[in-house]
Amino acid sequence: MTIDVWAQHPTGRFLERDIFDSLRRWTGNVIPSEEIPLKATLAAMDAGGVDRALLSAWCAPEGVLISNDEVAQWVAQEPERLIGIASVDLRRPMESVRELRGRVRDEGFKGLRVLPWLWEVPPTDARFYPLYAACVDLGIPFCTQVGHTGPLRPSEPGRPIPYIDRIALDFPELTIVCGHIGYPWTQEMIAVARKHPNVVIDTSAYTTKRIPAELVSYMKTGSGRRKVLFGTNYPMILPQHALDGLDKLGLDDETRELYLEGNARRVFGL
Repeated sequence: MTIDVWAQHPTGRFLERDIFDSLRRWTGNVIPSEEIPLKATLAAMDAGGVDRALLSAWCAPEGVLISNDEVAQWVAQEPERLIGIASVDLRRPMESVRELRGRVRDEGFKGLRVLPWLWEVPPTDARFYPLYAACVDLGIPFCTQVGHTGPLRPSEPGRPIPYIDRIALDFPELTIVCGHIGYPWTQEMIAVARKHPNVVIDTSAYTTKRIPAELVSYMKTGSGRRKVLFGTNYPMILPQHALDGLDKLGLDDETRELYLEGNARRVFGL
């Protein structure tokens, strides 16, 4: 089985944002410009051999791009294939904590994703801290982005050091899923993952052929094999394209299974 830990089923509100124009240039305009049916997302998963995907909501300062309600509806339609990841309004921490608790306890959402670059603040901003405490209380991971920002926003909030390192020190019980590898600070990201037991990395937004060599080497170590999860960032990258060349990484059977499935099951409690 293959589990994609970072995907979106894109709404029209999500696709129309000009912040994604840079990604369209880089990908040759393969990102859809109009809303697509849920069956198209499932077909893309099938074509790439992805059995389950964690679908994320998107809450931005300018409004909700993909709502928690929409994610819940899609998961209800395909409960064997899709899993919900919540997003909340960073400006209203206590309302967001209540929203998160309801989504997890009543609807089975398996994590929270808030993107610091979208809000143009670092993940050590005080408004994040009630959410981190809620994630620990609920037993779910906090998912975020590390590395440079492909969309048209500043990249500084994506630095693993000092930001992820500081959060992990303040909340050692919090599982932090660091999406997008951390490039160009990949070595920083690996160092933080080595240091903190509950910090893991996902490879979303990178095809297999573009995963940095230092991360591939880390995946093959005793501790590193349990620290890296597969993700696509669909629809920015299709699953089939993301997985192309996997055999050439030279992963043994155990490491490959952990990367594609086992680590996701453990981290997200699937």
